[in-house]
Amino acid sequence: MVERRFVVPVVAGSIPVVRPIPALVLAGGQATRMGGVDKALLQAGGRTLVEHLLARLALQAGAIAISANGEPARYAHLNLPVLADQVTGRGPLGGVLRGLEWAVSLGADALLSVPGDTPFIPPDLAARLGAAPAWAENVTGIHPLVAVWPVACRTALAEWLASQPSGRVRAFGATISMRRVWFADTPDPFHNVNTPEDLAHARNRV
Repeated sequence: MVERRFVVPVVAGSIPVVRPIPALVLAGGQATRMGGVDKALLQAGGRTLVEHLLARLALQAGAIAISANGEPARYAHLNLPVLADQVTGRGPLGGVLRGLEWAVSLGADALLSVPGDTPFIPPDLAARLGAAPAWAENVTGIHPLVAVWPVACRTALAEWLASQPSGRVRAFGATISMRRVWFADTPDPFHNVNTPEDLAHARNRV
């Protein structure tokens, strides 16, 4: 399997270290139609949705972090960094911005993002998305948070969040010319859980 990789800068005369792309799980959303719980922590097949997702990310990503506001201890069992938004109230793009800053600290030039309630992503998602900026599309439409973001866009994102009334992911994506990458996989690899019916469907798939 081909992996998306980034090169970590090192001192002159040494050999560059090549590592898989870092990934951010966007787990900040609470399901109002499901009692206000963290969707990523809902159970399916004896594991939480985020645990199913992490099993697939582990096949293709390097460092992984969780984007979540509120009490970070609820994700402590995952033994991963939990990143709270520094720009609050702007939806998932606030999480993307914090994730990009984290990716910079790792020496990465791109960041893979995936919603925490999307447990069936392809095991080669990062490779198929290719170079940043790009997001996934299939028969159900564009999935703007299943994306590869260039860390170079973080300043533009911070300025956009500070100046625009909308926090819509697609609106910002258009400003950095996000490519659409088509996925013909069936069943839907980007099925996410928003309703009890969605959760029942996910439980039938695992």
